[in-house]
Amino acid sequence: MKTRLPLILLVNAAGLALFLSWYLPVNHGMWFTLDSAIFHFFNAKLTESRAFLWLVAITNNRAFDACSLLAMGALMLSFWRSADAAGRRRVVMIGLMMLLTAVVINQLAQALYPVKRASPSLFFEPVNRVSDLLSVIPTKDASKDSFPGDHGMMLLIFSAVMWRYFGKGAFAIALLIVVVFAFPRVMIGAHWFTDIAVGSLSAVLIGLPWFLLTPLSDKIISLFNYYLPYRNKQFLNK
Repeated sequence: MKTRLPLILLVNAAGLALFLSWYLPVNHGMWFTLDSAIFHFFNAKLTESRAFLWLVAITNNRAFDACSLLAMGALMLSFWRSADAAGRRRVVMIGLMMLLTAVVINQLAQALYPVKRASPSLFFEPVNRVSDLLSVIPTKDASKDSFPGDHGMMLLIFSAVMWRYFGKGAFAIALLIVVVFAFPRVMIGAHWFTDIAVGSLSAVLIGLPWFLLTPLSDKIISLFNYYLPYRNKQFLNK
């Protein structure tokens, strides 16, 4: 992969514009109206439907977070199983590169974004809290600092890596995983919609192109392959 600087700058500009469209307006402008409407819609449903309450509680339990890792792993496993020995090792190295990239981008976003805000379940009063309505299942229904959404950011990075290395079909499946495992945080009120749609997405648009649209991600994969044990001499950095 050669450095695609014009495309990188275009994607960066889109990410910056997205963030500023939320950050600059007083009280976040139209974004707050959308955030508030989404939160109150789902928050009201918690007392209207017992089935919905259980669904939201289950999908915001820590065990469900593990299911997101299993879903990502299963998608990568499908490519690992169809590859030869060198290809299987490459899939593993891509996974390690993805984890490293996600940690770097998340830490930079948490440190550099000039924003700290509580989740809507703590911002609005009065609200329905799942932890009060259903104490049987431990859930995460609040956060003192929810922007940007780190869970959603990881899933978005996973989607982009799948597109870069495994194609559009893998990307489509990865996007479905994003919706299934990121949106429950919004439904329960632990995140604003814009924590993901603005915070996570803008961080990914600004940070990730410098990994995936330059030789950097390929170099990281090659370094992992070189230094980790059981190196296959036939491994190719495609």
